[in-house]
Amino acid sequence: MSATLDLTSPEAKAIRRRAIVSCAVGNFFELFDFVLYGFFAVPISQAFFPQGNDALALINTFITFGVGFLFRPLGAVILGRYGDRHGRRAALVLTIGLMAAATGFTGLIPTYGQIGLLAPVLLLICRCGQGFSTGGEWGGAAAFLVEYAEPGKRGLTGSWQQFSTQIGATGASLSAYLLTHNMAPDAFTSWGWRIPFVVGFLLGPIGYYLRKKVAETPVFEANAEKQAISHAPLSEALSSHGAKIAQAFGLSIIGIVANYVMIVFMPTYAVKTLHIDADSALLSATLANVVVMVLTPFTGALSDKVGRRPMIGACGVLYLVLGYPLFLLVGNGTFQMLLVAQLIVACIQSLYTGTIPVILSEMFPTRIRYTALSVSYGFAVAIFGGFAPFAATWLINATANPLSPAYLVMAAGLASAVSIWIMREVRNVPLE
Repeated sequence: MSATLDLTSPEAKAIRRRAIVSCAVGNFFELFDFVLYGFFAVPISQAFFPQGNDALALINTFITFGVGFLFRPLGAVILGRYGDRHGRRAALVLTIGLMAAATGFTGLIPTYGQIGLLAPVLLLICRCGQGFSTGGEWGGAAAFLVEYAEPGKRGLTGSWQQFSTQIGATGASLSAYLLTHNMAPDAFTSWGWRIPFVVGFLLGPIGYYLRKKVAETPVFEANAEKQAISHAPLSEALSSHGAKIAQAFGLSIIGIVANYVMIVFMPTYAVKTLHIDADSALLSATLANVVVMVLTPFTGALSDKVGRRPMIGACGVLYLVLGYPLFLLVGNGTFQMLLVAQLIVACIQSLYTGTIPVILSEMFPTRIRYTALSVSYGFAVAIFGGFAPFAATWLINATANPLSPAYLVMAAGLASAVSIWIMREVRNVPLE
């Protein structure tokens, strides 16, 4: 593709559609795998850890879930550098293969009863591989789409990245609901939970093919033609844009914590703490994910009109104010109140999902964009996302207060609100 391609031309629009579709398949894996793992925490704990102490097995399952997230920053650094030096497309072709393999093998690991300690070790390897690959996937897809966007429509175009990850989350929650609703409990616990992991793997070759067929972004090609490629993007990002990386890290926190506490952790919380049946809890989470998915492009387009700061700022403030009341609502112990709370969460969450790809992309120049936004978001996910379900479970056990996870959400809301308050608006700033 020519680096001088007019992004408003019919040719550019056709290329942009292919770019969105190719990114969507890979973005699907990011939340499909992690949400599945969160929803299936109970049968996974029974399959891969010693029996006799259900609470300890569940905590070990969530720790393994969290350890996988620690590899996201490593993937952000290594794959981000690769993407800034060799192109966004080249890095995204690599990440989708790694993600598909980690997802598929998770569903094929023998149980603890069959191979002993090797079972949790293999599970941990799959989680680390998934974390490493998604550390490079998220930032690459965000940069790829925003760099393809038509002027004045970066929010809308970038939002398709989160839209497709929400398809993954919705697919995961729907799969979980259908399996728990239609399978005998023993069959589901024994082998039924493995089905979505194996089926998800089959999308890998499709995504790989699509990404190989998409051209590099005009913005990156222009940099390459000018020989403006950074040879040490991480060092350059930290030395020249350290304050922006800190801001990006801070404003990323709320959407991550809210997603993994209020949506991913919530079905396990509803079943183990509130004694709501599993299929009802999963149905509620599925409907919440659908609402986030549908609203995300609209909030992305709205950010093109009103700015990026008001969107994420409102998200942070609303979670700060409503975090505890939402848990009170869920604590009612009925499916109806759980659903109402999660639908409110979905509406608030969409303010974040529609805005986060574009705001992080616009904060950094092209030569370090992939690395800088991947590292800032990757570290936020590693610290505040991966261990959020574990932290919520630990808080409940330590305090004997079933509402204590609300404080995690409220603290995250405050942190992101402060971060967004001290940064300047970046809507439609030049990418260079």
